[in-house]
Amino acid sequence: MHRLSIGLSSLLLLAGAGQAAEINVDCDVESDYEFALTDRSVIFTRDTGTPRAIVMRQGKLFVDDRWVALSPADSKRIADYERNARAAMPLARQVGLDAADIAFTALSEVAIGFGGDPARTRDKLDKARKQLDQQLARSVNAQHFNSEAMGESIGMAVKEVMPMLVGDIVSGALGAAFSGDEARLKQFDDLDKQIEARIQPRADALEVRAQALCKKMEALDAIDSALEFRLADGRSLDLLRIDPPEKHRKND
Repeated sequence: MHRLSIGLSSLLLLAGAGQAAEINVDCDVESDYEFALTDRSVIFTRDTGTPRAIVMRQGKLFVDDRWVALSPADSKRIADYERNARAAMPLARQVGLDAADIAFTALSEVAIGFGGDPARTRDKLDKARKQLDQQLARSVNAQHFNSEAMGESIGMAVKEVMPMLVGDIVSGALGAAFSGDEARLKQFDDLDKQIEARIQPRADALEVRAQALCKKMEALDAIDSALEFRLADGRSLDLLRIDPPEKHRKND
């Protein structure tokens, strides 16, 4: 099962600093399918279960091995789904990139500012970020969005780079202590606040985009739910499932 957690809070935890950006978005989208776009089609695939493949193309619907008959109303719904899915992809990509930027860049700025060797730290961070961008390009782009792969890429990048960031900050603090640099030592006293100051404006912008993406996902789910078409066993397609905010609050 693939989950797009619009809250994204797990991607924004600042390990070692004890701070996290506040993003207040109640939207949890689940799908059993991988999602992809081509110039002509919207494609859903999965490794297990039936159907295995669903293709939408200009108001037509292909399920596993055949084009299925649709009512005129359903044909319009499928066309609407295609249009809305294409419109959502750039925003989904931006949300993923914003999350990576917050989780990675803000801490990088702190490490460069407080590390003992800023040039060396910047070089390491640039290399790590290039690797992350390459990974994100495979999971988040104009034709494909895999939220699970996106989260794993960001999480692994942060996990790999965090010891180096913390080490450089500690090195900078020790250097300031041994040299008696009181001004620099004082900067470390409010490090948490400085990190939060760097993070929160970006988090606020991400929250706006995440809210907009959630609305688009809700619109797609509404179209999916309105389809009259049923599979051979009577089931609906059920391409997306969105947990309501009330369920989130009960589970908290």
